[in-house]
Amino acid sequence: MENLYYYDLGREVPEAAKKKITGGRMNGKTDINPMWRIKKLTELFGPCGVGWYYNSVREWIEPYEKSVAAFVKIELYVKVDGAWSMPIQGTGGSMFVEMQKAGPYVSDECYKMATTDAISVACKQLGIGADVYWDKDPTKYSPTGENRKIDAPVRQEGKKKAAAPVRQGGNGKAEDSVENAQNASGISEYRRSLLFDLSAELTRTGYDWKAVTNTYKVEDLNDVTDLQLKDCIKRTKKLPDKVES
Repeated sequence: MENLYYYDLGREVPEAAKKKITGGRMNGKTDINPMWRIKKLTELFGPCGVGWYYNSVREWIEPYEKSVAAFVKIELYVKVDGAWSMPIQGTGGSMFVEMQKAGPYVSDECYKMATTDAISVACKQLGIGADVYWDKDPTKYSPTGENRKIDAPVRQEGKKKAAAPVRQGGNGKAEDSVENAQNASGISEYRRSLLFDLSAELTRTGYDWKAVTNTYKVEDLNDVTDLQLKDCIKRTKKLPDKVES
């Protein structure tokens, strides 16, 4: 499994889960719906308590003048290939006592909100929501050539024709083409349909099959998993049509 596998699957946040912050010190930043993180953890690893869980390690308060802040430290665990990860730490905070014009406001949900914040910090280390935190990820502007990836469309100058799909062979490897992949022994109808859909998208966008194998760091299309094929189709559908000369 490539190192960025879960990072890439969790990095994109749907518009419905994002909200622009319009006031205070965070004005102009983007807030992410906390339930989206729970959904993404469940999608990637399984139900809470089965594929992921967290432990609350410490809860404490810190007074400052007339205000009091609450903090929570957690350890998040995820299961990959049947094995639990090492603890992924996250610390979050929220106001317990906040001075307002009408007087002090005391929150009875400060620890709950601090825990939500701590989960978001831990999730960030897995790449969940990464595009919101780093909206200029260099992978979006990768160079052309053999290192070009599906999630890295390249700006085209003028009306240069996009490269036609190519086949990859040599070194005893099967040609990296949809025909060979679809005709592989023991292939399921589900995988065959994924390959068909991906082939159509690659033809539409002008990407070749090396873009797929480079993206998932494998030598042959047969080594790309069904989940990766599904992910690749989703990415490619967001790309524009190839430019015809």
